[in-house]
Amino acid sequence: MTSPALKPLYWTPDPKAGYKVERRPDGGLNVTFWQADEYTLRHWRDFAATHELYSDRLNRNLYDLRALQALPEAAIQYALEINTDPAARRVRVAVLVSSDAVREAVERVIALTPGSGAEIAVFTDPEEAEAWLARPLEELA
Repeated sequence: MTSPALKPLYWTPDPKAGYKVERRPDGGLNVTFWQADEYTLRHWRDFAATHELYSDRLNRNLYDLRALQALPEAAIQYALEINTDPAARRVRVAVLVSSDAVREAVERVIALTPGSGAEIAVFTDPEEAEAWLARPLEELA
């Protein structure tokens, strides 16, 4: 049995942007942030919007925000914008956090987009996040 071809990533590394994106073996994304400045957030917003344009199937994404101690209001607003795109409904997102402030910000995004965006859950343990992501994607449909 051959594995499916990986989709294009539509992400261009930028040394000024404080995050990186890698393709997961399951076809989803691993997105790791270590900065949440305005430049990084705009770069991510542009990437995420472009990536959603080409979303053609159910995906699993892991956002690692453990290096961040807080999220600025702009991050919350950009996340709300991306999560209200109809393509977001085809995505399951596990978010790793290490601070209560970041957890609360992500939970705010979840609360403000009920049923309209990605299925999002917040975790502190990477193994728990991966187990949640590994659930059958048909549960999203």
